[in-house]
Amino acid sequence: MDENEIRERLLLENGEFKRIHDEHRRYEELLSSLRSKSRLSDEEKIEESELKKRKLALKDRMYKIMADFRKSL
Repeated sequence: MDENEIRERLLLENGEFKRIHDEHRRYEELLSSLRSKSRLSDEEKIEESELKKRKLALKDRMYKIMADFRKSL
């Protein structure tokens, strides 16, 4: 089972994974919105940094769940 198949299966079967995935996607949308601006205020720069940290933490958690799932196969 490859990474995409594992992700799709977890999205269907694992509520925590789906919630984390959806939140990760939401952070990406917020970051895209900030990146589209030609200039960021100091507050927006801080927000961008925080969103990146949160997004990375969620990605790490998703990969941990995927690794644990792969081991259980």
